Amino acid sequence: MPIVIDKELPAYGVLTGEGLFVMDKQRAVSQEIRPIEIAILNLMPTKETTETQFMRLLSNSPLQVNITLIKTSTYSSTHTDKSHLDKFYKTFDEVRFEKFDGMIVTGAPVENMQFEKVTYWRELEEILDWTRTNVTSTLFICWGAQAALHHFYNIKKHPLKEKCFGIFAHQCVRDGSIEPLMRGISDEFHMPHSRHTIIYAKDIIKVKELKILAYSKRAGASIIKSNDNRQVFVTGHMEYDRYTLKKEYERDKEKGLDIKPPVNYFADREMNEVKMNWSSTANLFYINWLNYYVYQVTPYNIGEITK
Repeated sequence: MPIVIDKELPAYGVLTGEGLFVMDKQRAVSQEIRPIEIAILNLMPTKETTETQFMRLLSNSPLQVNITLIKTSTYSSTHTDKSHLDKFYKTFDEVRFEKFDGMIVTGAPVENMQFEKVTYWRELEEILDWTRTNVTSTLFICWGAQAALHHFYNIKKHPLKEKCFGIFAHQCVRDGSIEPLMRGISDEFHMPHSRHTIIYAKDIIKVKELKILAYSKRAGASIIKSNDNRQVFVTGHMEYDRYTLKKEYERDKEKGLDIKPPVNYFADREMNEVKMNWSSTANLFYINWLNYYVYQVTPYNIGEITK
């Protein structure tokens, strides 16, 4: 089954060109099925790139998925054309009375700031509280994960002496229980990271409502979930494309920043070729989330989603 998005979105042409099953909204409304409703709160500056990355992963499942893109109203992105935002994005006020089967809250390039100093922090807090009653399962990514852990569980983030930047090996935490979210994922897998801060596993372990599913010696706790499966926190970026870290590295070098090349990433000394070893894990992880944490548990009548 396809992902359902506006035909004029840049992601539509990209994903169609990759051979993925993408359906425009006009065709979707003629089908008599109940699609899965997924909202994406996109806090990244490069919104078109980010929305395409997540849509690529959400399209690789047997479910029909409707996408609603959300932007903050208390801060306007300066890196994305306003006409794109006005045409394809909604503000929180426009969706606050709607229900969603699933939601993704992306990362944001504000991790060195105190949470309360972020321009849209109060709005984000309201959205986070809203997910408790209006979303079946919410997936928080990188800074979005740190922000949600801070808001809901008072878990602090800590500055790193050196940026966590590259591809890191992770270990699944196997405790004998069956964890559908990690089903089919190898005991060791890889995931991209790009951040200046970290949350300590010891702080997560103290919270009885949370469980660590995967951990990296270099990158720390990487996948965490709430016991009721309604909140999933990923501190890395499974959604990244092959060359995303390369572009970030070149951008920072051009700015004159003291940045080392991403570790375990380039396949040649010239730093042109990339060894992509996380895409299969990313696809399986998002399929598991959609299937086991969203589709299998969300009510058929979406209006019945409650806390």
